[in-house]
Amino acid sequence: MPELRVPLPAEVDGSSGHHIGLQEHFAPGLTAIWLEIGFGAGEHLAWQAETHPDVGFLGCELYVNGIASLVRHVNERGLANVRISDVEAMMLLQALPDASISRAFLLFPDPWPKKRHDKRRFVQAASLAEFARILADSAELRFATDDGPYARWTLTRVLAHPAFDWPAETPNDWNRRPTDWPETRYGIAARRAGGRPVYFTFCRRPRAA
Repeated sequence: MPELRVPLPAEVDGSSGHHIGLQEHFAPGLTAIWLEIGFGAGEHLAWQAETHPDVGFLGCELYVNGIASLVRHVNERGLANVRISDVEAMMLLQALPDASISRAFLLFPDPWPKKRHDKRRFVQAASLAEFARILADSAELRFATDDGPYARWTLTRVLAHPAFDWPAETPNDWNRRPTDWPETRYGIAARRAGGRPVYFTFCRRPRAA
């Protein structure tokens, strides 16, 4: 973990001087950096890292068991392109440089189903503002959930944000898991319990010239 951990800068205040120097933590020659928020046991992130060895992967997770699982994947598969942040996700987002992430994943986050817990859902105006800032032009924001109300909540808020587009054309674009989107244990558990996961892919609109 000490070799993989990406620490936050001493101060995080949104100024360019207090952002993580991402390239300092990865080997040279990578074509892009992708981010996964809440990687769980790490099976999705590890699959992506193994499939895309030319991409750097930054995973954010607080739970020790999940971090240990990803570290095991890294060791067993010899993944040199994975780094880990073990801080609150919003703190990490605020510390990332502008337009530094080419793809972001938010897969099966806690839906906080009770009405009084709405404010705890990760998809909020503040987090979307940070995603809009850190995502490069035309970058993807991938989101999955098996919770219908959270799916509607997310779709409503992302599409209301001027920085994002949803290029879906048919129901298959969100009802079917893309082939480059490996199943996670949460997705498997949701389907076994009778849930119907949805898979949204949003795109970061190009910034004005």
